[in-house]
Amino acid sequence: MSRILIVEARYYAHIADMLLAGARAVLDAAGHSHQVLTVPGALEIPAAIARSGPFDAYVTLGTVIRGETFHFEVVSEVSAFGLMHLGLKGLAIGNGILTVENEAQALERADPARGDKGGEAAKAALALLAV
Repeated sequence: MSRILIVEARYYAHIADMLLAGARAVLDAAGHSHQVLTVPGALEIPAAIARSGPFDAYVTLGTVIRGETFHFEVVSEVSAFGLMHLGLKGLAIGNGILTVENEAQALERADPARGDKGGEAAKAALALLAV
């Protein structure tokens, strides 16, 4: 049994709840223990992982919805780059940060009964852990 850290951005709490439910279902079914660390937004996720204690794998969950400014691009690209940087250092990270045009897209992707991107992020982390 592996120790998994789920780092979730709760900026959109109702969407975060669905992502977390999907991730937990996958980890529980696979018999892995997990701990949840909450951060304000997607930009804080890579730093939280870098500052966390040792875990076997990491699942990242969050939502970035396009707005009227360039902020969407910054948050989307910088958070993904941060996770990739950590992954290239050898960490097993499943990226479940949604980057969407609107809330309807986020709800579709986050819902465990439809897109289940939280569950998919957990599966990705477990796949990388197995490498």
